Amino acid sequence: MAQTQDQGQHHPISLYLKIWAMLFLLSTLSYLVDYYQFSGYLRWSLIILFMLLKAGLIVAVFMHMAWERLAMVYAILLPPLCLLVLIGLMASEADYIFMSRVLFLGQGQGPGAP
Repeated sequence: MAQTQDQGQHHPISLYLKIWAMLFLLSTLSYLVDYYQFSGYLRWSLIILFMLLKAGLIVAVFMHMAWERLAMVYAILLPPLCLLVLIGLMASEADYIFMSRVLFLGQGQGPGAP
């Protein structure tokens, strides 16, 4: 008695419609940040927050990461997270390097300076 099983994952269409509605809402909020003319760190933090939320929804639902095994999730998401940590470490050391250069090399001492 051989049974054939469908190996694909099928999700209700309502799930996809809800995700599309959430993506539309997040995009609208991102555009409203520009419309209301937020500026400075608030503007960039809101834009990056909405961007990351949209990317997370797309990866979790449309790439089926929410239903994958943990090893697959780690294999796909861990390398970019490691790169983000390294970028953060380099950004945190940037001020120290800049101040060291100013202290030891002088400010404004470029080619052709008197």
